[in-house]
Amino acid sequence: MTARRSMLWLVITFPASLSTGYAGPCTDDIDRMQARLDAALEAKLATGPQAAESTSATMHRQPTPKSLAAAEGKLGNLSPEKIDAISRAMARARAADSAGDKDGCQQALVDVQRAANQ
Repeated sequence: MTARRSMLWLVITFPASLSTGYAGPCTDDIDRMQARLDAALEAKLATGPQAAESTSATMHRQPTPKSLAAAEGKLGNLSPEKIDAISRAMARARAADSAGDKDGCQQALVDVQRAANQ
């Protein structure tokens, strides 16, 4: 029984240690930006018009920030161009972070902020 618990603990903790070990130079900045974007999107959802509930929503699936943004785009609260610009800049930030390019990552995050504020 102890060997099984040890193996289970290893299976649970090992992947978490890998992600921490391979964190890029601006992973924390990306995480903070993503949290700000998610919070801003949720605030916009709370104040804007409501759409009809989709079939997916009735199937006990949690909405993702991406699906929420797509729904807001369909309602006209967020333009598809703005959503696309933010998504592309966040992808560039993650790619630069993975490559260890702190300057490229920081510039992409500036682009995210600029696109979000437009």
